[in-house]
Amino acid sequence: MDQLSPSRPKAEEAVAPKAAPKPDPLPSPTAEAAPKASWRTRLLMFGLPALLIAGGAGWWLTSGGSVSTDNAYVQMDKVSVAAEVGGRITEVAVRDGQQVAAGQLLFRIDGEPYALNVAQATAAIDAAEVEVGNLSASANTSSVDIAAAREDVKFAQVTFDRQAALMERGFTTKAAYDAARHALQQARESVRQAEAAAAEARTKLAAGPSSGVNPQVEAARVQRSQAQVNLGRTTVRAPSAGRVAQSDRLQIGQMMVAGLPAVTLVDTAHPWVEANFKETDLANMRVGQRAEIRFDAYPEVKVRGHVLTIGAGTGSEFSVLPAQNATGNWVKVTQRVPVRIAFDEKPARDMIAGLSADVRVFTK
Repeated sequence: MDQLSPSRPKAEEAVAPKAAPKPDPLPSPTAEAAPKASWRTRLLMFGLPALLIAGGAGWWLTSGGSVSTDNAYVQMDKVSVAAEVGGRITEVAVRDGQQVAAGQLLFRIDGEPYALNVAQATAAIDAAEVEVGNLSASANTSSVDIAAAREDVKFAQVTFDRQAALMERGFTTKAAYDAARHALQQARESVRQAEAAAAEARTKLAAGPSSGVNPQVEAARVQRSQAQVNLGRTTVRAPSAGRVAQSDRLQIGQMMVAGLPAVTLVDTAHPWVEANFKETDLANMRVGQRAEIRFDAYPEVKVRGHVLTIGAGTGSEFSVLPAQNATGNWVKVTQRVPVRIAFDEKPARDMIAGLSADVRVFTK
């Protein structure tokens, strides 16, 4: 019996019931976040280096492709208007900052003295025409004098011939013969004198070869035309459109001197920028290259433009006192070259002459 007892547990083990199957485990939050964390990791590992490589390549490709300077200023055409005749200002028709059109009245000078000059020149024309009439009558008189002198010559010739015949026969005196000869000579001189007077009258009456008018009359007419021009110049008008500046010089009653600038017109419709680039920036710069302009006064404004011209000389070459580089204390200084930048579009804000600007020129 003791020998068979160890076999019982085996039988019991054989008939023991099977254990129930374990339920499936629930998914944990860590397992769901793993794919997301893996995607972000891959993005950081591969995307960030790729972005850095692309940025570096872009910087390498564009480095040296543009030059810029802040030594740039807005420029505009400026016309200094001066009176061409002197006189007292009687009317001022504009004010400072006013926009004017071409031909618009700016100011007026007292025109009474110039109107008197026109009247005086007209009187000079009348006097010249009267003088021409007198010369014409004198020429006619000279023709009559020539005819009378020729008749006197004929009579003196007959008298002389008679005296000469009587002198040959001895029926006259030597005194009578000489008197007849002297009378004949005087008659001939009278003819020559009358012919000279007629020629002088015809010369004075002759018309000019270019104008076809008597020179005295033409000179008087020119004087009247000049007087009329001066009278018209008492009204000063704008030679071009623009904005009025420095009009405080115009005061009613002030004496205006001919040739003295009285007012300035600024052409605000066609601005440009003069950028003074260093000479070391001009290696790749060419006319026509595009440019970008920004203004200190209007930080939000950006204007597209292009290189219009590159200066023919540095700024120091056109200064009042140019540098004397041949002296012993010479110091090399990087020179500046003025470059004109034209606008390709109308700025969003009104431009003012002299505004500071930043210019970038794309040389590639």
